[in-house]
Amino acid sequence: MSKPKVLITGASKGLGLAMAKVLNNDYCLILHASKTENITQFREGNHILAADLSNNEELKDFCKKLKSEHGDELYAIINNAGIALDKPLTFQPEKEIDKMLAVNLKAPIMISKTAFKIFGLKNKGVIINVSSCVAETGNAFQSVYAATKAGLIAFSKSLAKEAAALNQGHEIRVLSISPGFIATPMTYAIPESEKEKYLKMIPAQRFGKADEIAETVAFLLSEKAAYINGSNIDINGGLF
Repeated sequence: MSKPKVLITGASKGLGLAMAKVLNNDYCLILHASKTENITQFREGNHILAADLSNNEELKDFCKKLKSEHGDELYAIINNAGIALDKPLTFQPEKEIDKMLAVNLKAPIMISKTAFKIFGLKNKGVIINVSSCVAETGNAFQSVYAATKAGLIAFSKSLAKEAAALNQGHEIRVLSISPGFIATPMTYAIPESEKEKYLKMIPAQRFGKADEIAETVAFLLSEKAAYINGSNIDINGGLF
């Protein structure tokens, strides 16, 4: 019996790579990166689907391939790919604003639209959108990034309700997770003074580990989490 397929966007590093590591044994993975050569691990037995998600034509082609090549066995998608271009809004070029909106919000919406069509045919499937703690707290110099991540939470809650409105007796779940400060390449660039400030705000007194996020995702994909739907799960060590 073939394994159910799970798409992970942004699978070449950070949280996406950690998710691939944890999910590799139980699922057939569809690993996304902007370029095929960026996927260097977990290639054997899995699938590579590359696209620049900020490019509208590449995004459309990505969605078409996802449906035509993997639709029959697609069980879940994890919209993990994201970019943060930190800058005061006053000095943020429009092209950077457009890129964050495209990668962080439009791409997950369009990929979810494709998956939703697939899941609707079999009344089963899971969508997990990776948001961020700053969607709820806000953060200086991340206004646009925070807005895109807040949008993902609202999108997930609304789509979960939409699944119920359109499908009787369904098992389609849509949810989001909001990691706090996790030790990944995205947070390595934070100045030490900023890291110290945030550590004081975290009761756990440390940054999270990528594997901790990945293990949570594995649980949310499983039947054990069948009643978790339309929720945003904070994974932030108690950040306040």
